[in-house]
Amino acid sequence: MQFGIFSVGDVTPDPTTGRTPTERERIKAMVAIALKAEEVGLDVFATGEHHNPPFVPSSPTTMLGYIAAQTERLILSTSTTLITTNDPVKIAEDFAMLQHLADGRVDVMMGRGNTGPVYPWFGQDIRQGINLAIENYALLHRLWREDVVDWEGKFRTPLQGFTSTPRPLDGVPPFVWHGSIRSPEIAEQAAYYGDGFFHNNIFWPADHTKRMVELYRTRYAHYGHGTPEQAIVGLGGQVFMRKNSQDAVREFRPYFDNAPVYGHGPSLEDFTRDTPLTVGSPQQVIDKTLSFREYAGDYQRQLFLMDHAGLPLKTVLEQIDLLGEEVVPVLRREFAARRPAGVPDAPTHATQLAAARKEATV
Repeated sequence: MQFGIFSVGDVTPDPTTGRTPTERERIKAMVAIALKAEEVGLDVFATGEHHNPPFVPSSPTTMLGYIAAQTERLILSTSTTLITTNDPVKIAEDFAMLQHLADGRVDVMMGRGNTGPVYPWFGQDIRQGINLAIENYALLHRLWREDVVDWEGKFRTPLQGFTSTPRPLDGVPPFVWHGSIRSPEIAEQAAYYGDGFFHNNIFWPADHTKRMVELYRTRYAHYGHGTPEQAIVGLGGQVFMRKNSQDAVREFRPYFDNAPVYGHGPSLEDFTRDTPLTVGSPQQVIDKTLSFREYAGDYQRQLFLMDHAGLPLKTVLEQIDLLGEEVVPVLRREFAARRPAGVPDAPTHATQLAAARKEATV
């Protein structure tokens, strides 16, 4: 089981002070958060990809390469790589380069994004979003696995005798997660390739998450990759903690009420009841996170969103300390104790390389 942090990189005013960080401050804060994640023993840091204010992470591989140079164990990932508006050739090159720089500590999460205007900015039509995701990933999948590619599709110029460079480290592509909140076509795509499915369930009730994950697991088995229980699943979550739950609620409420996505909507109490958001003590975070397996099954990766809505960096780092010291050690132990035999661990470069070598000798 892997535990980590994901960031959307929003530049949001602190509602308690009115101060808005500069873009430089926010970028540097994301780096500090990643370094803190490694320091406290977390496994993964993931950044989103956005091309519009109020977000800053427009170049995830630049940021992750910078973090790679300052870390030793942390898996570096995206929480969205826009498979619809990025050229799959450039994705293939960028992430293979990052693999080499980070000694394999890289995976990638494909997604369509949630900002409609991005499509025309990059010369695409949002009405073709699903078709773009399917075609672009089909090409990317080949570029990482075939030394020479001839290809023709609908949305980009053909390729003739093309070799993407550098080649993936050790001949093993980065592990791919397909991230989706509401699109069954993406769950189907993940299942078809035998890739991971990440359900970023931070805004959705448990019954919706259950349906999406069950669809992916069923189709994963249908395509012959293993049993439904062997499918690779990741989940999102949001937490804010203090030793005393009342202090957590009081401190977090103004940030929740003014958050750019869910602010000025449902109450904090309604949101914590109906979604994975947990605002309270470390024990409450443990209890709620353990409950995710009741509707998602035994899964491989849990990422937490902790730096959103204008929270100051000092507060976020305190949250990560609590996560690393009091929450994740208990979650590791409890999830491991409850995991049935035959449920795979989260993929890493090392495990994928070993599997590839084993397959080559069969």
